[in-house]
Amino acid sequence: MPMKSGISAVLLFVCSALAAGVVPAHAGDSAAGAKVFRKCKACHDVGESAKSKVGPILNGIVGRPAGTFESFSYSSAMTTAAGNGLVWTEENIAEFLTKPKKFMPGTKMAFAGLRKEKDRANVIAYLATFQSGEEAN
Repeated sequence: MPMKSGISAVLLFVCSALAAGVVPAHAGDSAAGAKVFRKCKACHDVGESAKSKVGPILNGIVGRPAGTFESFSYSSAMTTAAGNGLVWTEENIAEFLTKPKKFMPGTKMAFAGLRKEKDRANVIAYLATFQSGEEAN
């Protein structure tokens, strides 16, 4: 009986930490994410010398309010979502990357999505390493 209550306490702690955002819900491998990001490179760029392409630069995307990269022309769907307070949390990025057009009808993003949760977690971990144009150490 004590074993069950100990396990329950651990599960309760982990679930509480996840809900509070203390433990990343989508912890991934940034090195594996760099490989997954190859699918994104046709439209997006990251790093110190990144340039906007069909899509905006993704430096600092994790935690950034949607539609706020300067000098990029966003779709009306993205500007509406931004006006409604959308922030690119790990959870929102993961949901968007699952099926972009389902998450945000009217988005200009033509990418069909990443089917595997692990790929989404890994690419998010990779994107999280880029802050203000540089790769975090």
